[in-house]
Amino acid sequence: MKWTGIYLVGYLVMLGGILAALWKSGIMERIGTTCTIIGVVSAVGIGIMIAVANSGKKESINIER
Repeated sequence: MKWTGIYLVGYLVMLGGILAALWKSGIMERIGTTCTIIGVVSAVGIGIMIAVANSGKKESINIER
């Protein structure tokens, strides 16, 4: 579970880079604010789902004495 946060931060940094590239190239101006916000919220939601899905499985540790 500890890697979920790091994975999500990396995903958000990647998403920020993509948005910066779209803004710099002028594509963001043509798309519009509403569609941009909808796309960002959807991408963050997908990132959270992927991060949780890849967080691993629960395992129980057996200690023999």
